[in-house]
Amino acid sequence: MTKVAVVTGSSGQDGSYLCELLLKKNYKVLAYDRRSSREIFWRHNYLKITKKLNYRYFDLSDENSINKIFLENKVDEFYNLAAQSFVKSSFDTPVSTSDVTALGPLRILEAIKLYQPKVKFYQASSSEMFGDTKNLTQNENTKFYPRSPYAISKTFAHYAVINYRESYNLYACSGILFNHESPLRGEEFVTRKITKQLSEIYLGKRDFMELGNIYSKRDWGYAKDYVEAIWKMLNIKKPLDFVISTNKTTTIKKFIEICCQILNLPLGWRGKGLKEVGFNKKTGKVIIKINKNFYRPSEVNYLRGNFAKAKKLLNWKPKTDIYKLAALMLEYDLKN
Repeated sequence: MTKVAVVTGSSGQDGSYLCELLLKKNYKVLAYDRRSSREIFWRHNYLKITKKLNYRYFDLSDENSINKIFLENKVDEFYNLAAQSFVKSSFDTPVSTSDVTALGPLRILEAIKLYQPKVKFYQASSSEMFGDTKNLTQNENTKFYPRSPYAISKTFAHYAVINYRESYNLYACSGILFNHESPLRGEEFVTRKITKQLSEIYLGKRDFMELGNIYSKRDWGYAKDYVEAIWKMLNIKKPLDFVISTNKTTTIKKFIEICCQILNLPLGWRGKGLKEVGFNKKTGKVIIKINKNFYRPSEVNYLRGNFAKAKKLLNWKPKTDIYKLAALMLEYDLKN
């Protein structure tokens, strides 16, 4: 029998790659998004999967629209990737972020409990939950210290999953995914902003780019690798939570340098703090400036995930390093 999978946030980066993977595995995929994001088909078009998906509207803040999913469909696997997912925006809209990102997954869990308790449920947790961590690496047992309304909301949802799993014996699990990027990443996220705007500088379509804290360290992987781990989590005997990461860390500044190296842009740096700039060593032109408006009210300076549990129990490990990832993203941005 063909399995039926619900993917919420299907039009996002992870949702698109996950839909592609599930279609390859012969699932019937019900692709759910907010009505307002319905026109954002570019990722599905790029992956050539638009005609293979069954599109639906829903709203994480509306209990009735969530209940309707289970009243109208027999679901095998439910992947909740929908959220207000931009950390900086969560400081501007903390209440709506919490309603969607924290209470949305709770509404889904309650609907599963009431209508289809055999459904396997995946919740997209986030490395942002670790926040201001003092640990050199973070694993499934590391204490959370969220530093934004987004991260607080994700932490609430994470514990809701544990509670429903233990209280009602549901197959419910969370993937604590560290930063994962791709050519399909939204332009508001720093890696894609860097690859797109550096490509424009390289092509002579832009003079310079502005960034915030370039000394933040992140554990960056490839989204296409990470959705394989997501699928594996719902296809083992017992529901467990997993950290998905690369166990390597890179500063934003180093990522810029890698991109410039790939583009053959000779980059130099001078100045300190807000006055630090990156310049083209050949022309002397400033191409990178620091803008304090791009700093968060409370920064997360260091994240590095330990994926040992996923390696052991899911037989998963990342395949794509930061250099290959940057090259993939730059190749896409130069073409488009």
